[in-house]
Amino acid sequence: TDGTKQIILCSSGGKAIRFDENDVRPMGRTAAGVRGIRLPEGEEVISLIILNEPGMILTASENGYGKLTPLEDFPVHGRGGQGVIALQTTERNGRMVGALQIKQDDEVMLISSSGTLVRTPVSEISVQGRNTQGVRLIRLDEGDRLVGLECIVAENGEGNGGPDDGGAESA
Repeated sequence: TDGTKQIILCSSGGKAIRFDENDVRPMGRTAAGVRGIRLPEGEEVISLIILNEPGMILTASENGYGKLTPLEDFPVHGRGGQGVIALQTTERNGRMVGALQIKQDDEVMLISSSGTLVRTPVSEISVQGRNTQGVRLIRLDEGDRLVGLECIVAENGEGNGGPDDGGAESA
């Protein structure tokens, strides 16, 4: 990146932290690095998004629920905090499995643990605030769960903040 971008880190517990890229100082490859987000026991970072404005953040949970949230709903903080709620991780939702920066004219591919792929237009996903549970993105069979999501760039090819544009990549 060019050193002027902002970064969002998302955790499996549904939290997200947004900070400036220049808050992470350059260091050698053998260095331990710096803390991006403080995680409770048992949680892990599931997504890193390098923001390319404009756009929305799509979050999705293992039980097939998700939502779009406006980028401005994620306040800029210093790195190393615990972050803010990006998606409620309730019994209904399960843990958060992915987050992407996305545009309204893109599509998203949802992948389940059984190998089911569903392609959905982003325009059909509801826009909601950060501290909400979201809506059903994919119907899953008993014992199946959502394991990944990926952006499919709109036909106009202008980019969407996906991995090829230096944007988000889900773990």
